[in-house]
Amino acid sequence: MSAFDYFVILGGMRTGSNLLEEELNSVPGLACHGELFNPAFVGRPKQEAALGVSLAERERDPERLLSRVAGDAAALGGFRLFQEHDERVLTRCLADRRAAKIVLTRHPVESYVSLKIARATGQWWLGDVSRAKTAKARFEAVEFEAFLDARRAFYLRIGRALQTSGQTAFHLDYADLRLPEVVAGLVRFLGVDGGVDASRIRAKVQNPAPLPEKVENFAEMEAALAGWDYFDLGRIPSFEPVRGPGVPGFAVSDETGILFMPLRGGPSEAVLAWLEKAAGAPPRSGLKQRDIRRWKRQKTGHRSFTVVTHPVARAHAVFRRRILETTDEGYPEIRAILRERYGLPIPEAAPGPKWSAKDEHAAFLAFLRFLKGNLGGQTSIRIDPDWASQAGLLQALAEVMVPDRVLRAETLADDLPALLPDDPGVPFDRAEPDQRLADSYGVEIEAAARAAYSRDYMMFGFAAFRA
Repeated sequence: MSAFDYFVILGGMRTGSNLLEEELNSVPGLACHGELFNPAFVGRPKQEAALGVSLAERERDPERLLSRVAGDAAALGGFRLFQEHDERVLTRCLADRRAAKIVLTRHPVESYVSLKIARATGQWWLGDVSRAKTAKARFEAVEFEAFLDARRAFYLRIGRALQTSGQTAFHLDYADLRLPEVVAGLVRFLGVDGGVDASRIRAKVQNPAPLPEKVENFAEMEAALAGWDYFDLGRIPSFEPVRGPGVPGFAVSDETGILFMPLRGGPSEAVLAWLEKAAGAPPRSGLKQRDIRRWKRQKTGHRSFTVVTHPVARAHAVFRRRILETTDEGYPEIRAILRERYGLPIPEAAPGPKWSAKDEHAAFLAFLRFLKGNLGGQTSIRIDPDWASQAGLLQALAEVMVPDRVLRAETLADDLPALLPDDPGVPFDRAEPDQRLADSYGVEIEAAARAAYSRDYMMFGFAAFRA
């Protein structure tokens, strides 16, 4: 008899979770139901319900679906749970001793390359080689660093939760999934009698070629990764902070001795443009913590700063850039979910000429109300750094290094030139006020922003927004 009520596979995209699910489902007495808490679907892509619980019902009460999994008398049920899935469920499962934890990992470079190929081909699962689609991945160092930071934070959080609660988990690597004796050990860990039925396993390896054949700029990738230490990545127990500070986005100006530590969602592009004009050369980014520390030791008199923005202006800029407009910078999946499930009153396509200030007001107000629930951990959609609280982002920066100045977006024209040693008179090009925000702003917008970002208002002393 199993000591557990249900099991949860804690992993990430392209770690082999599809194969593991098929292996477990081939064992009598086990039932894995897919990604039950994926924000976009329930269990399987385009699926709107599972175990008698609809998508809308799951959003309102994820515990209802969780109890259906745990209450299955015919089989020990489970599901796959990734970092991008419902935060409420992750917190609940990590604390639940009756939940068997299966921690699935894979070499991060292999996962990253596989993810890039899957996105390029649109093929996320392969059942027969005759239907295989091929593409080559292009390695992007800054993108990979962000990928690595996010995945590392996820596994560190799992390890910390297991440590502090005195629990254990069954750890699997991608390569272990092809070892019958290891998978048999997992079945015994779950407390179920039976073995894997290999005839029921349909999933095939999608990209078996070595990395040099899968990455179009492999030599560039080798050079970028030279000296990176991955030996610590599979080690779950850690006392390091679990939230990444976004070091690759830091920008250093060798000519001026200035380090800019941007907070996502702020006026970073305008600040970087000013820094390039002031220095006569673009600042360097994509650096690692040791590079920043070395630069600081070598640059006597260096200055570092970040910029905070009024929550209303920042949220509106993010709303426009990521949600309302349908450009390459947008988040189309989250946009669709907000329209369909949260009633965000925006058109299916980008707004046209008939979009009015009244429409802007209603849509932005609805977005701010969504943010209140999202930042409060009440939705399954990720808390994106673009709209996370600035107090939280600044706290993450401080885990690695503290900026010696925190500037305000509205006073950058005066504050930035003062950072330069001799102030050569390089002006900061202040952006024109967003007339769309000015026309749609009102007391409801201010109240909703204050409700969503009460911590930022308190920490930074923001007054009401001046349209």
